[in-house]
Parts: sequence; structure tokens; C-alpha cells
Amino acid sequence: MKLIDSHCHLDFEQFSQDREQVLQAAHQQGVTDMVLPGVQSNRWDSLINLCQATAGLHYGLGLHPLFIDQHQRQDIELLRTYLAQYTPCAVGEIGLDFYDRNLSIDKQIAVFEAQLAVALEFDLPVILHVRKAHEDILNLLRKYPVQGGIVHAFNGSLNQAQRYQAHGFKFGFGGMLTYPRSRRLRELAQQLPLETIVLETDSPDMTVQQHKGTRNSPAYLSYCVQALAELRQMSASQLAAITRQNTIDVLRLTVRTE
Repeated sequence: MKLIDSHCHLDFEQFSQDREQVLQAAHQQGVTDMVLPGVQSNRWDSLINLCQATAGLHYGLGLHPLFIDQHQRQDIELLRTYLAQYTPCAVGEIGLDFYDRNLSIDKQIAVFEAQLAVALEFDLPVILHVRKAHEDILNLLRKYPVQGGIVHAFNGSLNQAQRYQAHGFKFGFGGMLTYPRSRRLRELAQQLPLETIVLETDSPDMTVQQHKGTRNSPAYLSYCVQALAELRQMSASQLAAITRQNTIDVLRLTVRTE
């Protein structure tokens, strides 16, 4: 069984002491590839260096809305420079977070729109972070028809999912699938077409029920595929192959075949 973690932050400092061991543990669980979205411009260099030095790691470059107060006006031009120089698989992690009321909505929208325009310019998919802002983002996707991407940690409605799908998006599901109380999310994972689902951990956050209260890890993706298998009444190996190919397709990944 081969899996792709479509969203994790293995470059974060939470993994600085044992990153190699975390990678080995993930490989032992069949996680051959991982996508690491960028969140701040001052972290892009270390992210790129890590991914270039490690087989199976792919990166996106973006300005995350939760760090909106740290982003500078020149970061958008810097993003263009990096996209021209390097080969990320996506512009991301980008989006809108209206859950945290301390974050400027106007600045978030301005930075998000600018990044959508850059993604269009470079013909790249995007990795979206969305909280309490699905309608706002769907409206902006009509204005900036990017080349699809992934709605990370999707928690919208079935109707919203169908509208995202019309824009070429797939939907990330992860550790929350392992919690029986996540009824609405689990129903979505049952209802959405299989060709729209990708698996993710969002490590070090959003850990699985089996390791509740601890740092999340790409190795725990195996619990996510098992949870999805139970919900869809399919084999985990079938779903691993489908979600792996979905990730490859939407982010145009080049992966090892051995």
C-alpha cells in the first residue's frame, strides 16, 4: 500500500529534533511522498532545501492567512521570483481565515487575491486554507480561474464541494475522520466522489484519535485511510491507490514508481 500525504508541515520546528525518524516511520507505513505547503516567505528557503535534499518531498510556496500580520507587500513580488526560479507543485498554503477575528479581513483578501493572480500567471494549482470563508473564496475563484488544486481540511457543504469541483478542486481529509463525533465530516467523506478525495495529516496539527493529544505525524496517514475505508466500505489498499493518484493528478506530481 502506497500513500501520499497531500498536506503536512514537516519543515516546522516541531520536527527539528527527529525529522529523519519521522520520515522513516512514515515510509514504514507506506507513505512514499509528502506535500509540504509554504506558509511564510522567510521559511521558503529552508523548505526548498529540505525538499530538494529528500526524496519524495514536494513543496508549495505561499503566504498563509494565519500569518497575515507578518506578510509584507514585497512578498508577492518575491513569490513571483521564487516561482520563476524554482519548481513548486502549487501556490500554497493560501486562503482566508475568518474564524480568528483578530486577523484583518481586508488584508487577507488582498494577499489572497494577489496570490491567485500569481498562480494564474504561472499556471499552477493552489492549496487552500479555508475557515468560515467558503463563499468568499468561491466568489474569488470565479474571478481568478486557477488550475484547480486542493481544499485542505475541507469542512464545507456538499453544495460548496460541487462548486469547488467545477473549478477543478479536490478535498483533503485527514485525522478528523478517525473521530466518531465528526459526523458531518464523515458523511461528506462518504458522499463525495472518490476522484475528488485526497488524504492528508496536516502534521504536526490535527492528529488522529489513536494519538490524541500528541504531535501528529505523516506516519498516521495509515489511520486516515483505514477510517475512510470503513466509511466507504472499501479496502484500504484500493483507497490508497485512488487517493494517491488523485494527488498526483491535481498537483501534477512526479513520483517514484519503485
